Amino acid sequence: MTDIATAILAINPSAQVTVNAEDFEQITWLNGTPEISKADIQAKQAELQVTYDNNKYQRDREDEYPSIKDQLDDIYHNGIDGWKATIKITKDKYPKS
Repeated sequence: MTDIATAILAINPSAQVTVNAEDFEQITWLNGTPEISKADIQAKQAELQVTYDNNKYQRDREDEYPSIKDQLDDIYHNGIDGWKATIKITKDKYPKS
């Protein structure tokens, strides 16, 4: 699950806050930062988690793509079409949902 601090900063990027635990009881709002309700923070956490989960294919692809150096070498030796064929293997393995 997305942590409280990340959710708070997604709601208010300029928030100044300390979070000492993930239980909503140890949030300290600093320097006049307006307090955000627990419900709003939890809703943002859920939204961020859905986005994270929906982008799993991107993380999986990133782990399997050849390095940029190898991709450039592939383009040099095999042209753009050869490079596309190489990349397509990973894209097909991890399709967008």
